[in-house]
Amino acid sequence: MTLHELNSLPRYRAEGELLKCCGSTAWARTMAGRRPFVSFDRLLKAAFEVWSRLDQADWMEAFRAHPQIGEQKATHHVWAAREQSGMERAGVAVASALEEGNREYLAKFGYIFIVCATGKSANEMLSILQSRMLNPPEEELRIAAEEQNKITCLRLEKLLTA
Repeated sequence: MTLHELNSLPRYRAEGELLKCCGSTAWARTMAGRRPFVSFDRLLKAAFEVWSRLDQADWMEAFRAHPQIGEQKATHHVWAAREQSGMERAGVAVASALEEGNREYLAKFGYIFIVCATGKSANEMLSILQSRMLNPPEEELRIAAEEQNKITCLRLEKLLTA
């Protein structure tokens, strides 16, 4: 899809396409309403502005749209599977540690571990998860939201080059 095609879609279809990039319905609805975008850079700027103005409930909705790092259902979402391709070479010990870390993270923070996994090995993701477990909840939520924004930007690029 091109930027022109995204700009030309009926609003409900644009929202559906944008939801592939970020699982927050408020984000997708607002972004669809801000069209037309004159450039990809303007699209990314709008994506950040809209994301940063959402509330915690909208962020949580977006987080819930993600499979956990290393989770098998990631393969059902083509982009998530590619983003987490570093898991393909993970040894049993690292995969088990990530699985346990995911459970601990969810129990501590109340949402899944969100990290922009593109280009990261399983060992790197495990290290990031372990270090972020030390964060206080308000700091971790901010970091998770920043990671979600990175993921959204990468997916917008994929959407417009698909």
